[in-house]
Amino acid sequence: MEIDVEQLMNTALNLAVLYGPKLIGAIVVWVIGSWVIKLLVKGFGKVVDKSKLDASLKPFLSSLIGTLLKVMLAISVLGMLSIEMTSFVAILASAGLAVGMALSGTLQNFAGGVMILIFKPFKVGDFIDAQGHAGTVKEIQIFNTILKTGDNKTIILPNAGLSSGSMVNFSTEDTRRVDWTVGVGYGDDLDVARAAIKALCDADTRISTEKPVVIAVAALADSSVNFTVRAWVKAPDYWGVFFDMNENIYKTFPGHGLNIPYPQMDVHVHK
Repeated sequence: MEIDVEQLMNTALNLAVLYGPKLIGAIVVWVIGSWVIKLLVKGFGKVVDKSKLDASLKPFLSSLIGTLLKVMLAISVLGMLSIEMTSFVAILASAGLAVGMALSGTLQNFAGGVMILIFKPFKVGDFIDAQGHAGTVKEIQIFNTILKTGDNKTIILPNAGLSSGSMVNFSTEDTRRVDWTVGVGYGDDLDVARAAIKALCDADTRISTEKPVVIAVAALADSSVNFTVRAWVKAPDYWGVFFDMNENIYKTFPGHGLNIPYPQMDVHVHK
């Protein structure tokens, strides 16, 4: 079989004339587009550095933006080469939908982690109470948040629930209010009890003097007259003040003739 060299050359020439400019244009667009994407990603990184976003979020967002821009550039270049993209885009969308449905829970945790890192409802070192668990935030990951409890347990919480559920952050404010319920026996002098509690609060230098200590009769209970005591302290001193005041009240009240009541029952016998 003889090969018609002249016809082959003509065919190659026609293809070169037809597709050559498109190929060259596609290559130029790819090179320039890649360069522009690098500049955009670099500029985004500088913006993130100047913002208050978490440092661990910068590489992830930069990589995500770079990947999306490159996908868009690749689709544009293939379109310049007259390659039909409708079917390709449909297949890509279907595959993305299938993967998204299969990883719905993981993607929710991922989205929750991004929201936490951006809006910062809490940060590493904060003491929080969420999803039925309380502890100090040890690490914020993309999918999970790690808590360390007071008894040295490690708790792993999915970010989806943390970002959408209720949460108490005890470290947001510098000060916290300490509340006590102090009971005295019926028949005890309430003014003496109030003065004794006030003296204990004044003696503790950790209790703030900027806000007044509240000492009020809150309830006439079954076995006691209950005072509500409220004082403000610095957040790190909360538990120390709480425990010390309970002990000091127990030690001090008997010296003032005050009884700390406990549940009891009077039985009257009638003949």
